[in-house]
Amino acid sequence: MFASRAQHIHEVIQPALAEGQVVLCDRFTDSTEAYQGGGRKLGSKAVLQLHEVLCGGLQPDMTILLDNDVSASVERARRRNHAHKSRHAKDENRFEQESRAFFGRVRSAYLALAAREPHRVHVIDARGTPQETHTAIMDLVKKKLKI
Repeated sequence: MFASRAQHIHEVIQPALAEGQVVLCDRFTDSTEAYQGGGRKLGSKAVLQLHEVLCGGLQPDMTILLDNDVSASVERARRRNHAHKSRHAKDENRFEQESRAFFGRVRSAYLALAAREPHRVHVIDARGTPQETHTAIMDLVKKKLKI
């Protein structure tokens, strides 16, 4: 994961930032810390050390964490993957096959990260309707971008 991330930073993210562009990423080191460090119980230290060495410590200016009930999130992902039988869905499905305890640890790791870095990681309650979640995200982004 880190080799791919380092390449993506070098080839895509850094050039875009150098041009003054806004860069959006679906996942970054926070996800690795939550899934590997928390979910797989490897801890944060190794993940953060790899990030520093391979990614130069590059951090997002803002991370949006969509928080939801673990059971509801897993069921939604499983339904999505069942409906879309693609290579990506199979890749995602290996995580959805994990236990509820695994996802509880992932959620806890994400929330711990948000508590550790509240200036950067913003928790959005995603238990409402898609429109309510979208509105909360847009309000946060508009505030950050001052638009």
